[in-house]
Amino acid sequence: MTLISGPAFVDLFRTFAHTARRLETRERYDSPSELEPLRRFLEGEPEDLAWFQNWLGIVGKATEEGKIFQRVRVVSLPLSDYSRFGLDLSRHTVAAGEDIRYLDRGQAAGLPERDFWVFDSSRVALLHFTDDDQLLGAEIITDPAVVVECAAALDDAVHRSLSREEFVARLPDDYKIR
Repeated sequence: MTLISGPAFVDLFRTFAHTARRLETRERYDSPSELEPLRRFLEGEPEDLAWFQNWLGIVGKATEEGKIFQRVRVVSLPLSDYSRFGLDLSRHTVAAGEDIRYLDRGQAAGLPERDFWVFDSSRVALLHFTDDDQLLGAEIITDPAVVVECAAALDDAVHRSLSREEFVARLPDDYKIR
């Protein structure tokens, strides 16, 4: 199995033609670029989004071109600190044009328990992680049966999920999400 990462992985988001859709199932992701922003969030300190500008630019440019970015995050309730951080941060990617939806893990029976992206309904980027939640890279799969299976799972997840705004509106006030 060959995994792509770094610039080759980022290029997937710059070169897709129509849709980039993700199912996100992990409880946390250990990305070095998120360590300080997560700490700042947990301490209630002001945001510094400098680290996030590249992603926001990619999403904004693509959606301005009429492309679709969409993801469903499967989350456990009550939300973990990491999930609260991701939910808070998602307001910026939603503002950039990404459709981010939330699904309570208790309502996710039957969905794959793997993270993946489906690009243009023609290829899957199956994400591989270490045991301590660090991204190793993406396995690119073009087998039509796998692509259809993943796309169908995403469709199912979208239908069961809530928009970010609906999800936030249903949270208890003590979550302090912006």
